[in-house]
Amino acid sequence: MRRAFKYVGAAVLALTTAPAWCASESARDALTEWTWPPLVVLALLLTGVLYALGISKMSRRGAALAIGCKSVLCFAAGWISLVIALDSPIHELGEQLFWVHMTQHELLMLICAPLLVLGRPLVPLLFALPESWRAAAASVSRTKPFRTAWSSLSSAMSAWFLSALGLWIWHAPSLFDQTLHSDFMHAAQHTTFLVTALLFWWPLVNHTRALGYGSGIAYVFTTALHTSILGALLTFAPRPWYSSYSATAPVWHLTALQDQQLGGLIMWIPAGTLLLIITLVLLFKWMNESQTRWEYTRAAEVVRLVNGGIR
Repeated sequence: MRRAFKYVGAAVLALTTAPAWCASESARDALTEWTWPPLVVLALLLTGVLYALGISKMSRRGAALAIGCKSVLCFAAGWISLVIALDSPIHELGEQLFWVHMTQHELLMLICAPLLVLGRPLVPLLFALPESWRAAAASVSRTKPFRTAWSSLSSAMSAWFLSALGLWIWHAPSLFDQTLHSDFMHAAQHTTFLVTALLFWWPLVNHTRALGYGSGIAYVFTTALHTSILGALLTFAPRPWYSSYSATAPVWHLTALQDQQLGGLIMWIPAGTLLLIITLVLLFKWMNESQTRWEYTRAAEVVRLVNGGIR
């Protein structure tokens, strides 16, 4: 236990002081350097414009209420958080510090993805298309092969498995190190994390009733469990997993192992805590639903007894 507190204390101290210790001008420049990869910028602009155009068309037809202001705000917040995760100095710093890279991943999976799903983007994006394209897309979506494929892919079991698989595979040392030296691999990693996170949050946001609160609690809690295990493994590893950071972390007066411990703590504590909070919210809703059902059952029983007495 003392060893655990020693690791945690050293890691937190390094996290709070490392930015002030940056040893080179190039390192300081990374704190303010925004990157604008053309493909990322194009995808973000296209998605944002199409969503806004779709909402505008829906408003003119009086259909915007089907989405709601809260959903639009959630999508906007998710879109802005994507810009921050992919284009802000976080992106460049993530190639120098593992804990920043981990923060970027948690932003994608735990902030961007649920906000985008809460934004209910499919309908506005479809409304943004020309009417003939929208009709064609609707026809395809009604076909049995498409519906079967989407049901399988977006089911709770598939979403849970794919998100867990993507997380663990991409944290394998050989693959993770490749993302720091290849733009293609880096993009593939971020795409995997975002897409699997969108799939993970989809059944939870859109099908809570069908999923059931009990299954939903297990769905989120087991995710918190396996991500916390990975975070703990990173935190208490006796040596660094990712050799690439051995050259860059010292620029920030951190050893590669300290850098890794910070990243592990970020996955383990803040991310795990957020998932546990969601688990508790689902538990609270489940208890309220059970209480309401019990009250309705009691009321129905009283009415039945009263009616029986009158007869």
